[in-house]
Amino acid sequence: MILYDEIKTLSDKYEERLKSQIEKRVSEMDGDDLSHHILYQVLGVTSEEGHDIDVYQNKGRFLYKYAGSFLEEAAKLCIKSKFPDSATTRVDNTLGVRPKKFEIDMLVPDGNAIEIKWRDATTDGDHITKEHTRLRVIHAAGYKPVRVMFYYPNRTQAQKIQKVLQDLYNALDGYYYYGDSAWDFIREYTSVDLYKILEKIAEVKTGGK
Repeated sequence: MILYDEIKTLSDKYEERLKSQIEKRVSEMDGDDLSHHILYQVLGVTSEEGHDIDVYQNKGRFLYKYAGSFLEEAAKLCIKSKFPDSATTRVDNTLGVRPKKFEIDMLVPDGNAIEIKWRDATTDGDHITKEHTRLRVIHAAGYKPVRVMFYYPNRTQAQKIQKVLQDLYNALDGYYYYGDSAWDFIREYTSVDLYKILEKIAEVKTGGK
């Protein structure tokens, strides 16, 4: 129950931040130049509908950002509850100049260097190069790279990037968990069923709607 309360409190904080950011942005949009709405109308979209789309596009950006950050922080709390000495750590880049250091989301005393992602939808090839270097640096430092990604990207190109990253983890004796296996990993590794906790919080806040 203590961890549930911590995650519930965390969700409340992120909910407040989300609402504040949305209210601020929507208020700012009241003063926006709407001359571009002529282009919406040319495509058969009314100015009113175009405004609603603009508003929801901005709301969506904030929602994705805060939903992802919340889940990643909640997963860290689960790991921290099982391994109190685990922490976010930065290691020197021993294989290059930039960046000078790489961050490990949670370095656990058992040697696991855990990268936590709610979702990674990147299609940038440079991302693979940087991640490859990061994994080699972590491996050379004597740690086992572990990736925990709760939601797999939907687009084909992003999935191809993830498949390459998965191969990189495997090649360096690491582990790559995504989707159901990511939730299972957190539950088995920390003895905390994070998904059930989130279900309970969601039920309290929305009544299951």
